[in-house]
Amino acid sequence: MPKLPTISYNPPRISATKSLEIAQSDYAIANLRRSVRHFSTDAVDQKVIENAILSAGTAPSGAHKQPWHFVAINNPELKAKIREAAEAEEREFYERRATQEWLDALAPLGTDFNKEHITDAPWLIVVFRQEYEVLPDGTRSKNYYMTESVGISVGFLIQALHRAGLATLTHTPAPMTFLREICNRPINEKPFVLMPVGYPSPTCEVPDLSRKSLGQICTIY
Repeated sequence: MPKLPTISYNPPRISATKSLEIAQSDYAIANLRRSVRHFSTDAVDQKVIENAILSAGTAPSGAHKQPWHFVAINNPELKAKIREAAEAEEREFYERRATQEWLDALAPLGTDFNKEHITDAPWLIVVFRQEYEVLPDGTRSKNYYMTESVGISVGFLIQALHRAGLATLTHTPAPMTFLREICNRPINEKPFVLMPVGYPSPTCEVPDLSRKSLGQICTIY
């Protein structure tokens, strides 16, 4: 296979002082992010959602296969169908599948099988992981490091939404096959995460969480 053509990549180098200022500013913004379960029904411009997804699409991926697809849903009927299916799976999880240890870990967060955020938020973004690519002639092309690649892309998406002043939540009801059916996606795509997106409700409250310190999450030699 021929190599890809190349282009020059030489962005302007910034000073060490400015670099530190930017890194500290980025952390200060990122540290304000919280997962939100109580959303305002206020509308969000579709262009904001589109550009956040474009940012997610810049993530690195194995062999540059870009094994992701994003379905953005504003349609109330589709959101209602997804909520109904998600709550059915979540009820099964909380009442039968989850171990007591898992339930005890979730208890401080106050979560349960009621998922009103799915219909309250003006947008849902369903992220799919492409197991393989279907070429125009119908043959399959293998993808590589799909989970890692899509996970990085979701991280990009979360930060893009946060920087745009929006809130979101990563929701993974299991199993998630219903998302592929409702979103009418092909068999080579596997649901990865469901993300309600919008503004926090005026009365939104979130757990007062603390994050691990640098010394707890980083080792420097």
